[in-house]
Amino acid sequence: MGENERPTRRYAKPIVVPESLELLRGPTSGVVVLPRYVKWSGNPRYDLDSPGRVVDLYRTVINEAATATDLYLYLDEASLKELWPSMWLPVAVRRAWEDRFPALLAHPDGIAA
Repeated sequence: MGENERPTRRYAKPIVVPESLELLRGPTSGVVVLPRYVKWSGNPRYDLDSPGRVVDLYRTVINEAATATDLYLYLDEASLKELWPSMWLPVAVRRAWEDRFPALLAHPDGIAA
């Protein structure tokens, strides 16, 4: 390292991944209100009967979960698998989940993501 170079340090929020997708048994209908530590700004209410809000909920929980328990409480395995191919997530988050669960890499029609 040169005299004028400083090491680059980045804060990296831990990525939380469940032990098993089968443990994801969250609600699939109704209204969910996320706690402030998960949804720290904006509207914490998600109407799961509104497709756009479902995607928002899943993206928020996956990105902001503090523990695997947050994932288990708010995500559902079947819904996650359906939403996964089209859900925008940071590269590191998507990679962590797909490394643990390679089945998420395949679209329902069999085309790799």
